[in-house]
Amino acid sequence: MKTYLEKLYQHHTLSRVEAIAALHELSSDKTNPSQIASFITVFLMRGLTTEELSGFSEALLQLCIPVSFDQSVMDVCGTGGDGKNTFNISTLTALVVAACGIPVAKHGNYGVSSVSGSSNVLEYLGYTFQNEPGELKRQLEKNGICFLHAPLFHPALKRAAPVRKELGIKTFFNMLGPLINPAQPSRRLIGVYSSDIGRKYNYLLQTLPVNYAIVHSVDGYDEIATTADVKLFGNRGEEYLTMESLGIPKVSPEEVFGGNTIHEAARLFIEILKGEGTIAQTNVLAVNAGIAIELATGRDRSDCIATAQEAIKSGKAYQTFLNILKTN
Repeated sequence: MKTYLEKLYQHHTLSRVEAIAALHELSSDKTNPSQIASFITVFLMRGLTTEELSGFSEALLQLCIPVSFDQSVMDVCGTGGDGKNTFNISTLTALVVAACGIPVAKHGNYGVSSVSGSSNVLEYLGYTFQNEPGELKRQLEKNGICFLHAPLFHPALKRAAPVRKELGIKTFFNMLGPLINPAQPSRRLIGVYSSDIGRKYNYLLQTLPVNYAIVHSVDGYDEIATTADVKLFGNRGEEYLTMESLGIPKVSPEEVFGGNTIHEAARLFIEILKGEGTIAQTNVLAVNAGIAIELATGRDRSDCIATAQEAIKSGKAYQTFLNILKTN
């Protein structure tokens, strides 16, 4: 690790091979917490190169506990780290997509820079995470969705976890989350907190056999927050989405706020999922789910958004979540 740190201190970047080796070192007991903090800090001062992003994600996939399914699955996952503290858009989106008949293996973790991450709210509401492949397959077959809690599949992240928690801000690990789903889904809706990261993701995902869409709200959200226009990178190229083109009114940041406590976040989660949220909240959820449905089916975008709206208003999405809790 000292060799990699010295190279980074001299303002050099790591090759893909060096990045793989460095992540393996970072996850071993050869590296102490001070070295981990120092390594992380380098990338707080500058962004990752595409080579480093590729190497780090490849290393974590090499070190993860893999899981596979007998059918194609989708992931709906954001980098987090945007500091916006919205309600749990990606998790709710995953449930709506599953309710519309598209199998989902949702990768997630605890929040770092927000009150409630995907795993926080699911645990609070009674979901128990585990990594037994047979059980995950059963959940997917029965309910159309299962949740993959990152720490249970990525033991390599364990040594860095206390340092990340103490820092309390986004680190380069936030960038890796959507790339390291142990199920390696063939369909991915990914939210990123900067267009620069979006371009790097786009470059990497072009080389993989996946159908993907990367979204970034130009005002800094790692999802379609409907507070501003959106950059979309995908297999078909780049798009610039306006709320007008999506048929959705633009909203203020206050309208997508996720609450100040885990209790508030969970209350909002259930209200929105039951179709009892505000028009703004329901629209945000429907647009994100609609883009995911379009990605999986190739259907007309406006039709996909309408399908998502119906799954929310009819109670179908909420019933999917109730079924998950019953069979968990």
